[in-house]
Amino acid sequence: MNDITIKNLYNLKETIASKLFDGATYPWEVLPKISEFIKELGKSLNKDEYEEKYENVWIAKSAKVAPTASITGPAIIGKNAEIRHCAFIRGNAIVGENSVVGNSTELKNVVLFNNVQVPHYNYVGDSILGYKSHMGAGSITSNVKSDKKLVVVKDGDKLYETGLKKFGCMIGDNVEVGCGSVLNPGSVICKNTNIYPLSSVRGVVAENSIYKNQGEIANKK
Repeated sequence: MNDITIKNLYNLKETIASKLFDGATYPWEVLPKISEFIKELGKSLNKDEYEEKYENVWIAKSAKVAPTASITGPAIIGKNAEIRHCAFIRGNAIVGENSVVGNSTELKNVVLFNNVQVPHYNYVGDSILGYKSHMGAGSITSNVKSDKKLVVVKDGDKLYETGLKKFGCMIGDNVEVGCGSVLNPGSVICKNTNIYPLSSVRGVVAENSIYKNQGEIANKK
């Protein structure tokens, strides 16, 4: 059984949203709290560093936002972040410092830690992406089961009832997701792991591993 607690997956020093995780054990517990947290945090941001561009949308003055990007609140765009052409931020989104949200990438109800890259045609919904994680072109999180049932996280024989209908993926620090991969509802990718391109990921993937397919997961040497 893998350690999929917040403290093992994420370096909370690498996000403006560290207090969001207070009192929680597993990262998906905070998904329903993101919206209200942003609204409260936004009010306390340093006005020398952040500007409320629209209602409940705070953007760091050092961030680069393309004029064609669409940002709906509540949202916080961190220092030196880059929001590129035709990015679509649908709300309830925290984009960490030095992060990149690229062309035609869509975000909804997410926390991106610092230095995260979702640069090319990604969909990220109801998910948390750890420090320096990267999603290759066309890789997405699938956040609703086809049968519309509540999401259960499966780690071998261990089952975690989340009580959530919408749950994409919990991606740990320093994870690399290959191009064209689908991260299915309730997936958890532990830190320092690589996902091969065109993968379909389900359940928990151990830290420091290389995911080739569901039946072939190698340890990093």
